[in-house]
Amino acid sequence: MPTASPFVVDSHCHLDFPDFAAERDAIVARALEAGVGTMVTISTRVRRFDEIRAIAEAYPQVFCTVGTHPHSAGEEPDVSVADLVGLARHPRCVGIGEAGLDYHYDRAPRDVAEAVFRRHIAAARETGLPLVIHSRDCDDDMIRILEDETRQGRFKAVLHCFSSGRALAEAGVALGLMISFSGILTFKRSDELRAIAADVPADRLLVETDAPYLAPQAFRGKRNEPSYVVHTNAVLAEVKGVSAAEMARLTTDNFFRTFDKAVRPTAPGAATA
Repeated sequence: MPTASPFVVDSHCHLDFPDFAAERDAIVARALEAGVGTMVTISTRVRRFDEIRAIAEAYPQVFCTVGTHPHSAGEEPDVSVADLVGLARHPRCVGIGEAGLDYHYDRAPRDVAEAVFRRHIAAARETGLPLVIHSRDCDDDMIRILEDETRQGRFKAVLHCFSSGRALAEAGVALGLMISFSGILTFKRSDELRAIAADVPADRLLVETDAPYLAPQAFRGKRNEPSYVVHTNAVLAEVKGVSAAEMARLTTDNFFRTFDKAVRPTAPGAATA
C-alpha cells in the first residue's frame, strides 16, 4: 500500500451494503489507519435513509447523502423535492443523491429516471448541497440535462466514479462540476481515462472508492473498501505530476469546499461535530 497521505477523503462509498455489515468497525478503522479521515456513505434508496443516517451517526468520520440511484428510480418514482429537502436537513447529511442516468443496465424506464434525476437537481439547488451524479453510457443525454438545468439555476454537483468520455468531462468542468475518480483510474487499460484526468483542472478533482465495487488495480477482483482510496490518490498524483501528499491536500480541500456542510477534522481520526 502507498505510504499513508496526511489526510485523504473517500468522497463516495456504500457502507450500508451487506458486504460490510459484519465488519464495519474494522473497515472504518483500516481507513483511518491509511489516512482516510473522512468518508461519505452514499444513499441509493430514499426509503433506506434511516440506515444510511444511522451509520453516519455512529462514526464521527462518516457523513451521508440522501437520494435514489437510477437503478432504483422505478422503485421510487414519486420521491418529491420536498421529501429530499426535508431529509437533507439532518446534520450528518451533506449531499443529494446519488441520482442520474444509467443506460448500461437500463433498470428503470428512461423517462422515469430522467424525471427522478431532475427532482434531485431541484433539491440540490434548493438546499445548496452538492448533487452526486451517476452517469453511465448516457453522455449525450447527461450533457443535455445538465446544460438545461443549469440554465434554470446553478447547482453544485459531482460526476462520481467518472469513466465517461471527454465530452462529458469538458461539459462538467464548463458547468462548474467536480469530477471524481475511482479505482478505475488505476486499471491497466485506463489510459484514455488517465488522459482525461490529466486535463481536469486541479480544483475540480475528487477521489473515491465506490466501495464495495471497483477495487484499484492492486486489489482487482477483491472487495473494495475506503482505505484503498489512497491507491487512486497515488495514481491521480502521478497523472497530474505531483506528490501523493499534494494530491491528497488538493482533493481534500476540494471536497470540503464542495461538501461544505461536512465538518473538517483537525487530523485523521479526529471527532467531528
